[in-house]
Amino acid sequence: MPKRSSGSPGKADWGEIHFTEVTRSTRADFENLFEQAGGPKYCWCMAWRNLDNREHLGNDERKRAMMALIAAGTPVGIVAHAEGKTIGWCSVAPRETYRKLSPQQDDSQAGVWSIVCFYVPRALRSRGLATALLDAAIDQAFAKGARTIEAYPVDQASPSYRFMGFRDIFVARGFHEIGMAGSRRHVMRLER
Repeated sequence: MPKRSSGSPGKADWGEIHFTEVTRSTRADFENLFEQAGGPKYCWCMAWRNLDNREHLGNDERKRAMMALIAAGTPVGIVAHAEGKTIGWCSVAPRETYRKLSPQQDDSQAGVWSIVCFYVPRALRSRGLATALLDAAIDQAFAKGARTIEAYPVDQASPSYRFMGFRDIFVARGFHEIGMAGSRRHVMRLER
């Protein structure tokens, strides 16, 4: 994965940010990020993945399901590191590893990867980290063979689904809208 600094004017100087794919050998970084105070250990990023009885599963079952995907070598996403700490997460993976994400979804299309969520600890928000994670997720997907990247962000004023990212940062990277998924989530695409 590439190394980048945020380079965003007016944003915090992160120094060098490193992005790592979550794999069997790097999953401890992912686990530590999700288990820290305020981390999303309630979902383990399983909300959009194929999982029976998702509404009735507890945190431990969701974690086990995610760890099983990682152990099987299924791409699940990337983490960001700065100053020796894991500081963020983005779920980016082949679309077929998720459940149906939009009404427009055509499962006969090959080479589609999806970006479905971000996690940045509250103390680090509004400092350009989600944008840096998006850039790294785009690089990751195309490096792994994606022909198209699909995302499902919301407008900044949205009261829900904010973990899916904001529409404006996707537009700034060349994503174009192809429809809606529900009343808040925009379905956006970037083609190589």
